[in-house]
This record gives sequence, structure tokens and C-alpha cells, in this order.
Amino acid sequence: MAQNKTQKNDGDVHAFIAQVLPLEKQQDCLALLALMQDITQATPKMWGSSIIGFGEYRYTYASGRSGDWFLCGFSPRKKALTLYLMCDLSYPALPFEGLGKYSTGKGCLYIKALKDVDRNVLEKLIRVSIKMTQDKYS
Repeated sequence: MAQNKTQKNDGDVHAFIAQVLPLEKQQDCLALLALMQDITQATPKMWGSSIIGFGEYRYTYASGRSGDWFLCGFSPRKKALTLYLMCDLSYPALPFEGLGKYSTGKGCLYIKALKDVDRNVLEKLIRVSIKMTQDKYS
């Protein structure tokens, strides 16, 4: 069976963040790094060349495909900070109310800057997402 293209590696997380521009996005990355590390109590790891992930779990789909992925993570993309949470952000139990300015994809939360969101709501959202993922794949 095919393996995920994005794999955990030994890339230097801090060196990666140090090259992020503009400086405001770099500072947001450092804040996300601290927040996610505090929530997960996991050492941040590079996944592929541009994603920082925290923790890890093994998933298996109904099709039989399985792999390893991180519990939460982020990437400083050109248009927005991309936060990788659970695989499907349409769950009604996810607490988006009061978050601020954001958009979502299937499993991604897009934020232009951390100043646009309520950090307490963001922290709760990350914690709930992790718990739901752990409950599903434990």
C-alpha cells in the first residue's frame, strides 16, 4: 500500500521558523510552537519540508489504508497560517464560536494572523480536536 508523502523527519524546527517571513508570521509561528507544545507536551517535529507536528497517532481507514500522523500541527503558508487539526473540521462538537477571523478546509484551519483570533478559543479548539482524535484512534 502507498505510504504518505509527508513523513516525520529530523529537520530543525527552529531553523525552519527562523527563515519564515514576514517577521510577524515568524512570531506567530513561535507562539503556535509554544501553545501546541504546551497542550501536547510533545517535542515538535518536522513533517515533510514545511509542517511542524506535535505528538503522533496511527490511523487505519475502512479501506485498510493506515499510516502515522501528528495530533496537531501547523505550517506558515504564503496566504495564511495553516493549522492541522483532526481530519474533519465539520464536527459540531468543535468549538469555533468566538474564534475570530478564520476559514476552514476539510482538516485545516486557516488564520491570516494570530491577532485575528481569540487565543483562549483557539487553545480549546486544539484541545478538543486532539481529544476527539485520540478517542477515535486509541
